[in-house]
Amino acid sequence: MPTIYDLKPAFQNRLRPVTARLAAAGVTANQVTLAALVLSLVTGAAVAFSGGARWALALVPGVLFVRMALNAIDGMLAREHDMKTPLGAVLNELGDVISDAALYGAFALVPGLSAPWVMTVVLLALLTEMTGVVAVQIGGSRRYDGPMGKSDRAFLFGALALVGALGLPLAGWSDWLLGAVCALLVLTVFNRARAALAEVG
Repeated sequence: MPTIYDLKPAFQNRLRPVTARLAAAGVTANQVTLAALVLSLVTGAAVAFSGGARWALALVPGVLFVRMALNAIDGMLAREHDMKTPLGAVLNELGDVISDAALYGAFALVPGLSAPWVMTVVLLALLTEMTGVVAVQIGGSRRYDGPMGKSDRAFLFGALALVGALGLPLAGWSDWLLGAVCALLVLTVFNRARAALAEVG
């Protein structure tokens, strides 16, 4: 099922020159991974401690774009510049789920958004990533199937943040949106599990 993740190869091509310069400067894949994690933690803290203030929400779309770029760069550094390490694999997976929990979980404090719905989205998002990793455990490849993968969730929360930053109302309609997202996340878990089983079966 198509997702924003399908655009990743073109995105990586744009970032490849920057990645090469970082590698030449001695920047490691693990350092980039940790930078993405710290950026997410700081932004999530800003949203949470400000109570979802408009200035904090205005930071989120740009931060999510930078985070996606950093996630692409750390992968290219690892694969294309001989920086793959077991520690890097652990940091990459844990960094993503911690970043998601910290940044998206902070939206539970944004006025107009339902905290239970937000936290359900966060929980299901973690399950989608766990399912993707379990695929490797049973002998398959890391699964990124949609329809609600990491990039799609970033787009969703970036859009919600933009609406809030503009001072537009979030109450009411956002419950329906988050409910639909939960359904898509459940479908994503199913799709990843099914694809993994088919791959190893």
